Amino acid sequence: MLTIGDKLPAFDMLAVDHDSEHATSPEHAFKRVNQDSFLGKWKVLFFWPKDFTFVCPTEIKAFGDLLEQFNDRDTLLIGASTDSEFVHLAWRRDHKDLKGLSFPWLADIKHELAGALGIIDRREGVALRATFIIDPDNVIRHVSVNDLLVGRNPQETLRLLDALLTEELCPCNWHKGEATLHY
Repeated sequence: MLTIGDKLPAFDMLAVDHDSEHATSPEHAFKRVNQDSFLGKWKVLFFWPKDFTFVCPTEIKAFGDLLEQFNDRDTLLIGASTDSEFVHLAWRRDHKDLKGLSFPWLADIKHELAGALGIIDRREGVALRATFIIDPDNVIRHVSVNDLLVGRNPQETLRLLDALLTEELCPCNWHKGEATLHY
């Protein structure tokens, strides 16, 4: 698995666009993205195992609920799984908690990015619940991976992003606005 200091691998895939709900046809709901599409911005990239499941929508909604806070930090939120763009689109349109989410979902159907990141579950063949915080130069600054059965805490991801954005030493349980450490 890639780790802190590694570069985001090259990829090229379709994403379900943030305005997919209002697209008149599937072709207008998708856009092609690659590792340079988001260059110059902080990014939170999070993978979930499968669409149309039980734990995954709780996480996606929880990340979506924090979208404004990520935007306030000039950070892009990007979701991904190894399902196709058509499955993503259908799920976003079908699930009441996922309608109206305004961040892209990568369709890593060939396991291109998940494989390069090293986050494919060996038994199930799907992406693990992996979260990456990536800086404007596409360098990975944080990685966490959860078991397939256990959902993440997006608030913790936001806290970690805040700490990284300070570029200072942050003590245990530090939160935005608190004093950092000085040596």
